[in-house]
Amino acid sequence: MDCGRLRTLVRRFCVGEENWVDSRTIYVGHKEPPPGAEAYIPQRYPDNRIVSSKYTFWNFIPKNLFEQFRRIANFYFLIIFLVQLIIDTPTSPVTSGLPLFFVITVTAIKQGYEDWLRHKADSAMNQCPVHFIQHGKLVRKQSRKLRVGDIVMVKEDETFPCDLIFLSSNRADGTCHVTTASLDGESSHKTHYAVQDTKGFHTEEDVDGLHATIECEQPQPDLYKFIGRINVYNDQSDPVVRPLGSENLLLRGATLKNTERIFGVAIYTGMETKMALNYQSKSQKRSAVEKSMNVFLVVYLCILISKALVNTVLKYVWQSQPFRDEPWYNQKTEAERQRNLILRAFTDFLAFMVLFNYIIPVSMYVTVEMQKFLGSYFLTWDEDMFDEETGEGPLVNTSDLNEELGQVEYIFTDKTGTLTENNMEFKECCIEGHVYVPHVICNGQVLPNSSGIDMIDSSPGACSREREELFFRALCLCHTVQVKDDDQVDGPGKSPDSGKSCVYISSSPDEVALVEGVQRLGFTYLRLKDNCMEILNRDNDIERFELLDVLSFDSVRRRMSVIVKSATGEIYLFCKGADSSIFPRVIEGKVDQIRSRVERNAVEGLRTLCVAYKRLVPEEYEGACQLLQAAKVALQDREKKLAEAYEQIEKDLILLGATAVEDRLQEKAADTIEALQKAGIKVWVLTGDKMETAAATCYACKLFRRGTQLLELTTKKIEEQSLHDVLFELSKTVLRCSGSLTRDSFSGLSTDMHDYGLIIDGAALSLIMKPREDGSSSGNYRELFLEICRNCSAVLCCRMAPLQKAQIVKLIKFSKEHPITLAIGDGANDVSMILEAHVGIGVIGKEGRQAARNSDYAIPKFKHLKKMLLVHGHFYYIRIAELVQYFFYKNVCFIFPQFLYQFFCGFSQQTLYDTAYLTLYNISFTSLPILLYSLMEQHVSVDVLRRDPTLYRDIAKNALLRWRVFVYWTFLGVFDALVFFFGAYFMFENTTVTSNGQMFGNWTFGTLVFTVMVFTVTLKLALDTHYWTWINHFVIWGSLLFYVVFSLLWGGIIWPFLSYQRMYYVFIHMLSSGPAWLGIVLLITVSLLPDVLKKVLCRQLWPTATERTQARNQCLSVEQPTVFMLSQTASGLSF
Repeated sequence: MDCGRLRTLVRRFCVGEENWVDSRTIYVGHKEPPPGAEAYIPQRYPDNRIVSSKYTFWNFIPKNLFEQFRRIANFYFLIIFLVQLIIDTPTSPVTSGLPLFFVITVTAIKQGYEDWLRHKADSAMNQCPVHFIQHGKLVRKQSRKLRVGDIVMVKEDETFPCDLIFLSSNRADGTCHVTTASLDGESSHKTHYAVQDTKGFHTEEDVDGLHATIECEQPQPDLYKFIGRINVYNDQSDPVVRPLGSENLLLRGATLKNTERIFGVAIYTGMETKMALNYQSKSQKRSAVEKSMNVFLVVYLCILISKALVNTVLKYVWQSQPFRDEPWYNQKTEAERQRNLILRAFTDFLAFMVLFNYIIPVSMYVTVEMQKFLGSYFLTWDEDMFDEETGEGPLVNTSDLNEELGQVEYIFTDKTGTLTENNMEFKECCIEGHVYVPHVICNGQVLPNSSGIDMIDSSPGACSREREELFFRALCLCHTVQVKDDDQVDGPGKSPDSGKSCVYISSSPDEVALVEGVQRLGFTYLRLKDNCMEILNRDNDIERFELLDVLSFDSVRRRMSVIVKSATGEIYLFCKGADSSIFPRVIEGKVDQIRSRVERNAVEGLRTLCVAYKRLVPEEYEGACQLLQAAKVALQDREKKLAEAYEQIEKDLILLGATAVEDRLQEKAADTIEALQKAGIKVWVLTGDKMETAAATCYACKLFRRGTQLLELTTKKIEEQSLHDVLFELSKTVLRCSGSLTRDSFSGLSTDMHDYGLIIDGAALSLIMKPREDGSSSGNYRELFLEICRNCSAVLCCRMAPLQKAQIVKLIKFSKEHPITLAIGDGANDVSMILEAHVGIGVIGKEGRQAARNSDYAIPKFKHLKKMLLVHGHFYYIRIAELVQYFFYKNVCFIFPQFLYQFFCGFSQQTLYDTAYLTLYNISFTSLPILLYSLMEQHVSVDVLRRDPTLYRDIAKNALLRWRVFVYWTFLGVFDALVFFFGAYFMFENTTVTSNGQMFGNWTFGTLVFTVMVFTVTLKLALDTHYWTWINHFVIWGSLLFYVVFSLLWGGIIWPFLSYQRMYYVFIHMLSSGPAWLGIVLLITVSLLPDVLKKVLCRQLWPTATERTQARNQCLSVEQPTVFMLSQTASGLSF
């Protein structure tokens, strides 16, 4: 092997990915370049097989077992089971092994079935036929056999089998249309462009004759980013170099539309395609309930170890007397006498661990998972959250965070498309200080009785006529809108005129609105053909402009430009963008008049864009072209070089005017925000829009109110004063009225603080997050900023880049109070904050489905967030909190009598309960009632939760799983266990005799304790149930009946497969005694009484808001029948 290649491999696999070569060379059609071009070094790439499955036939059992035993509870029970097998323990290994086997088997079957489905899908995908070119002819083979460098032909409505560089299509202009619904959910048609030098290759022979190499970056998962270049070898000695970008890349999984066929060369195959690289799951999020559950589990593990330790010590204290250690009826052997004391003590400690291990509920994890999985269907089935307009309902991408919806303290929301409809309507434009208002047009529909151009200001003079037409031409040319015929487009589009058979399609609703609006002003964009843009002017003359270059829009520059050449040979650069990015680059134009109009429109909540231009002389254009070409073909730092090139080209502009587009507020957005604030949730708006526009929207949606005092932390303010002074001034202002800070004020739960609203922009945030100049941390600035935010009822962050949105979420998320955060948005720019927040919500909007795809939950409209949190989130949390506390409670009731029993049996590790009862207690006797409770309980009705959002505050900050509540449930379990054990003990202390003279033995005593316990814990759950259905009745009373029937059968038959018959006739014997019946009823009553008294006293003396609401509803439910009866009586008398 070549030494250089060996070193490369060593660096790649041993040193790390960051040090290995970051580009690859692909030989199109596996052809060597001409002699002298470069050395031909064939590289090895993976084949085109897709493997989304997790297991194989051979590794399923070991790999699945390994993954399951990584869970601490499963691993713990495995150790207990092995201890029972190895040493002589008081309980059978079946008591631990059977529940563990049940849990492991159910999980393995579920995961195995899911993986089998993935195997089937992979097989179908890998075996689908693909056409590729070999020796000038089309050959068909299976998709999995494709290799990097193969030239592939794809027909209309087929999906691309791998990632391809687009070489040519049947269209003369070398374009094709693609939908990426399976990748990012966007159903709109995207236009891709063939390589300029290969778009004329329309036959197999032409394409097969291509000699070219492609240099591109190594595979990476970003669907919207690609950097490469192609070297085309013609007759000349030097190859023609062309840049390759995402517009030349056809992704695996995308579908070809409205194009008969295309040719492309495979560059990424199999698991290196962008679709496969996006298979990787997002980082696992854990809910606050799960964290509490794990902490409680550790506490109970410590209790278990303490119990085992105490019993081990007491056993040897008890056996210090010889007659206790070796009674006459149980003499030890010589080998037993000579065993090492430490080894004997350790063995006894393990035996006690096994005896008490049931205090750790293994079945709780299975029940919690089932509750979360089944409970998530209630959200997807909710008809109130179904949007008829879009035909969409809520989606649950993960059910692990259901209960977290009931714990949200901060909501971070995007503005455009989330609070607003993202349905743009062109309102006006301002040219040279003159305002134009076209017909009201929305979605291609013209309102009736509206015609002609309505000009608010006087018509411009002749000198401004040129600027006016330049402005209209700029709007017609500076965009990425596609025009399609109605019969060619099967995706959604917007008709520019009901009388014309064409539609406008764009990924940006703003662009469509601008093109529609300028059409009403007399200029119509017709099409892009052969790299020429055609527009129809006011005189119905067609003007053609050659499209020379497009300087694409990005969120950092916040502008886009086109360079075009008119029919007369003049070269123009038209630029449009945010006012903050256009005004600094303007050297001429009526800046003051246009700025004042922009500010006025922004205050009214309109989205504004500024338009500028400049003429380029041929020499200037040549320089710009060379600058752009050098940046475009760069493989390293292409984005940085392009940004620098754009910066040099887009300067010395002449301002033409500005546009104003309205984005209407979503239905019930204001009501939703008002309800969330009443629930004690703080709402922050994070947007890229300018401050005035965003502030107007915040007033419209009631985030800011008339009495809200706005505080500004903006670049303009910091320019006047230092950041330090501004922060301290704001801090003094908010603390003057708010006083000392509390944790409640941080979560928005404080109701008595002054109503402040904070506005911060992206530049100010960067200064706050940036390290100090003296090298010290900027932590004190951050803390001061957080202190201000804690005392503001609402915060607006404007001019935010996507990563800054995530920074804000992270800043709040990891502050010292650690509040639960929720981020909601609808676009790709919201994905970073959605992934950062504890709970991410995607709105299924018009900016594609990237947000919905990367979120934990997706909803059709912002208004659905109200019911999702205040109703579903409330119920989810209440149910799972009761489930967790109840599981620990019933296991304390179960195992503490066993602990007490050791004091009465000489610490001999004798079990109180039979093996069958030990095994089935958590699996059968008490499992279904709590599962049904955790799925169906409604402590108050849905309508009440909707009407009274303040009830959400009762469960805030994990209220039902705090230490105080946990300790109460634990002590309640200990009290009930004491009642079960000592009640039965003192009741039958004097050897109770049945009517036939038989005496109760230890198994009868244990069965009596177990019977009281099963009835008590089940009736405790019945007392806690507020929402009764026939299913609750069936499961609760059915579980008790099942226990009785099982005990009768278990003790009424001699089972031949058992080595012992100690339970024969025990249960029937117990029930044949009248005192036993009386004892069962009495002990159940005594056990339940304290909890009932505590609830009654707390409701009377210290009622929560929820309990007051329950009391009101009960009074109403009693009054209504009475009023009805009185009204009926009165009507009868009057009759």
